[in-house]
Amino acid sequence: MAAAEPAKRRPSADRGTARRRPAGDSATPSRSGGPARAIRSAVKELGSLLGRAPESVSAIKPTDDGWEADVEVLELERVPETTSVMATYRVTLDKKGDLVAYERKRRYTRGQIDRR
Repeated sequence: MAAAEPAKRRPSADRGTARRRPAGDSATPSRSGGPARAIRSAVKELGSLLGRAPESVSAIKPTDDGWEADVEVLELERVPETTSVMATYRVTLDKKGDLVAYERKRRYTRGQIDRR
């Protein structure tokens, strides 16, 4: 019986590869690991400081010094769940993704929607 032939790889154009900036292009500051690493870091470090596990990240944006993220945290669990108290924390991370500062921006009930 003949050995199976290894699967052929598709050309890189089919794999959705990311474009890279030319060396020396400083239009965007370097952020080690990008937004995914920054989000994981923000959630882990904020949870450690607050003693509560963050539930979600509602926003993240790059800054000149690193990243800013809005993290949603359950502050007070109630029954029914829609009356639980939530908070939005603004987390500031440096370029390496390390937490530099945080502040609570707002508190609200889980069932509340924003009025605009």
